[in-house]
Amino acid sequence: MSNLRTVHCQKMERGRLIQYLVAFALSLSTATLGTLSAWPTPVMPKFHNNETSVQITKDEIATVLAMAPPGFVAGSLLTRFMADSLGRRATVLASALPIVCGTIIAAFARVAWLLCIMKFLWGFGTGMVSTVVGIYLAEIADKDIRATLTVGTRFMFNFGSLLVICIGTFLSYETLNYCLLLMPGIFFVACLFIPESPYYYLKEGRVENARKSLQKFKNKEIIDQELELMKRHVSKEMRNSSTAREFFTGRQYRRPIVIAFGLKLTQVLTGGMTIQQYMGRITQEIDLDVQLSTLLIIFGAFKFFVGVMSSTLVDRVGRRPLLIYSYTGTGICLAVAGTYFFLQEYLHVDHSILKSFGKAAFVAIILSNGISTLGYNSVIGIISAEIFPLNIKSVAMTSLNVFGGCLGFSVAKSYQAIKNVSGFCGVFWIFSGVALSGAVFSYFTVPETSGKSLQEIQDILQIGTVSSDEENNLNDANDVEIVEKCRELKELRKDSN
Repeated sequence: MSNLRTVHCQKMERGRLIQYLVAFALSLSTATLGTLSAWPTPVMPKFHNNETSVQITKDEIATVLAMAPPGFVAGSLLTRFMADSLGRRATVLASALPIVCGTIIAAFARVAWLLCIMKFLWGFGTGMVSTVVGIYLAEIADKDIRATLTVGTRFMFNFGSLLVICIGTFLSYETLNYCLLLMPGIFFVACLFIPESPYYYLKEGRVENARKSLQKFKNKEIIDQELELMKRHVSKEMRNSSTAREFFTGRQYRRPIVIAFGLKLTQVLTGGMTIQQYMGRITQEIDLDVQLSTLLIIFGAFKFFVGVMSSTLVDRVGRRPLLIYSYTGTGICLAVAGTYFFLQEYLHVDHSILKSFGKAAFVAIILSNGISTLGYNSVIGIISAEIFPLNIKSVAMTSLNVFGGCLGFSVAKSYQAIKNVSGFCGVFWIFSGVALSGAVFSYFTVPETSGKSLQEIQDILQIGTVSSDEENNLNDANDVEIVEKCRELKELRKDSN
């Protein structure tokens, strides 16, 4: 009996191990995205202090940073077709190309318009990775570790950000850009060995390929039952139209659309990415008696370690509580930072008096970024990948990324203009108001999806199919029978153990 139990555990552990290894390979791509997103944090002070050979003004800097969201939109649109026609794995591999091209331009650019092309290409690759990674992990991961694996990719994103913030403050502008060339090559090689999603194969009608792929992720003793459940799930969902028109007009998709787009709206308009990009300049404005490099490392390190905590909390606490509490905490912290700048910019409090409160403002800013990393920035991507059915998932994720890209462009481009009119206090108070409204929205609209299968989530959201009631009843009865068989096998294994 002990030998049977050992063999069974080895089979189970092998499937889980493959899932973790695949998630790690994918996380290398998100680590690359982290390095690209944090690039402006150490670079903006270098531009301000004329430490580079690039000729660029403040308005041109805002334009360069605003080019990433349009690239993100374009990459997401391309992924909409690539993920369904070529597969999830091929899309991940193809995303390395625009990132490499953009990094080469960064290494040799000396004028602002070339940096605009660089940021567009980086955004293009980011859009591809962000769209396909969430879909892939939602399809291959067991439901009890799905959130952990997804948050793990976010953890590596924060690691990439920390890496650039730490070394970027000490390296020259040119050396930093050369170092970034290593990242896309590393994740490309790692992702060469990941298998394709079994859901993609079933969607294409390639059942045997789906079986082989599933054998790498699941316990072989119940492969047939697992495959049959997947086939029924895919068949039921693929009866519905998968066009963009059906997505926006279908009544069954209205609730997940409201949830996903509402969360994306509040996530982007809280300005977390903009604050990170301008963190160097914001810290210089606070004027603490600490070196800028030290403050930026503190900022990056705190965000990274909070990201580690999020991977353990997301399944234990649940998606919905994390959304509500993180939005609330972020809103309060941003309001505190805005109050500091109000005292500085409008009431003109004496610098010697106000300087003692500068540390509180800095702590509030890094807390806001850390809380958002711990909460909604980690959870929103998981929820968006979970709530849409398979037939419409690529359209949904692409549309969501396009929406987020347009919002990101608006925030990045308008940041400098709003700051010129209202100062830092206006910027932070606007971000604070959006964050608090995100907490209210999450409380009233977002369901809890933790620990639920994709089919159970569709049932909660009441997403129906176009098949007849009789056919649905028959499929449901067959599904129950298959689930019972899987349950009986598990009980037999427990008894034998």
